[in-house]
Amino acid sequence: MTTHPTQTPTAYKMFINGQWLETNDTIEVENPANERIIATIPKGRKEDAIAALQAAKNAQPAWAATPPIERAKLVHKLADALTSNKTHLATLLVQEQGKPLNQAEGEVDASVNFLRYAAENARRIEGDIIPSDNTQEEIWIRRVPQGVVVGLTAWNFPLALAARKLGPALIAGNTFVLKAHEITPLSGLEFARLAQEVGIPDGVFNVVTGEGRTVGQALVESPLSDLITMTGSTRGGKEIYAAAAPELKILRLELGGKAPFIVMDDADVDAAVDAAVGARFANCGQICTCNERMYVHEGIADAFLEKFIDKARALTIADPMTNPDMGPKVSKLELEKIDAMVKAAVNNGADVLLEGGPLREGVYSKGHWYAPTVLKAPSNQAAIMQQEIFGPVVPVMTVRSFEQALSYANDSVYGLSAYVYTSDMRRIMNLTHSLNFGELYVNRPIGELVQGYHAGWKHSGLGGEDGKYGFDAYLKKKTMYVNWS
Repeated sequence: MTTHPTQTPTAYKMFINGQWLETNDTIEVENPANERIIATIPKGRKEDAIAALQAAKNAQPAWAATPPIERAKLVHKLADALTSNKTHLATLLVQEQGKPLNQAEGEVDASVNFLRYAAENARRIEGDIIPSDNTQEEIWIRRVPQGVVVGLTAWNFPLALAARKLGPALIAGNTFVLKAHEITPLSGLEFARLAQEVGIPDGVFNVVTGEGRTVGQALVESPLSDLITMTGSTRGGKEIYAAAAPELKILRLELGGKAPFIVMDDADVDAAVDAAVGARFANCGQICTCNERMYVHEGIADAFLEKFIDKARALTIADPMTNPDMGPKVSKLELEKIDAMVKAAVNNGADVLLEGGPLREGVYSKGHWYAPTVLKAPSNQAAIMQQEIFGPVVPVMTVRSFEQALSYANDSVYGLSAYVYTSDMRRIMNLTHSLNFGELYVNRPIGELVQGYHAGWKHSGLGGEDGKYGFDAYLKKKTMYVNWS
């Protein structure tokens, strides 16, 4: 496998049971900044998915029998390998996904943190001994691996999402099959190459590539898989929910979001503006926790919006290898989707406060470029306020009170993340009880931490990732009644 893609597309292979395999059919991988085909990947079949699951099933007993601290040593070595290959991995992320280089480097760093935090849990797999109602008897509750874990990752953070799932799965004693997203599969395959180099046993980590409706569906439906952990769209999550039902699979689904960004009249306006810009336009707005809709108190709305629009207008959009503020959208399909949403919003009464839209001339003649766009929504029921955008477009409304802002924010099928800027501690205490989202950012910018718990409510998902609660999902409990009379 070539480590540095050139003008000639690199032919990647799938990784199953320690072997690099190919298929007759392939899928092309495009660089969204220039529309060049940078690689091909195997278009996997159902048989490939089953082979990967069987390899993981066969490897799981020996891996589970390996002391957790020994498993952790290998995970730490994998983290070391990511660090040593940071430049290559970051460049690959830029080429396949389009995020600016410094943000790609940040994704590699985040991947390392996910692995290291997971490895630290090796000595924290604890159970319980509970007194029995019977004499000479105790109740032992052990935490044991789920078995074979399937990871389905989104295209926006292909390496970090894989590491976020792989680390805790392996430390808990599970084996792992990654279905790398077909739009951005290359970093996941490089991840497997490094895992093999550091000595993770054959079958413990497998990567299959192909389409979701063939490979992904086979992984979810097969009785060989025990836990499905997926990051992606709500639509995709519902399809997985249905496909997993016949086998009663354990599911962890991190799905779409429509994060409200609330700015009250007592907020630090400059800090709120900086956070709102970062939370909307980082990774070209392609983050599930992004600022998707803004509610600004009428008392500061003019000052806030003037500064916000000025900063959004000044964002640089260029070749992502040059570290601009924004790179391209990941694909033509994604660009067309958000452009259609903006046009529909304007046709239905939204005012354009900052006109961005597709960029197609000059240096932007190739690639999927979209400039920052700000809209004033006519009502909270407008589609642009209710549907996930996932791009550099943000609608805004003014509110008269904190209570109105909370009401508008909660009026959504999504419940992943929310932002609030206020200096009133009474309001902060209020929102801890009243704002119905799994993750709240209060007076701070975007970005969760590995020791927290990243979980969505409502249509934003089931279960969660990170921290001790996320780690617990990769273990199940076995109860033993031990009588020695």
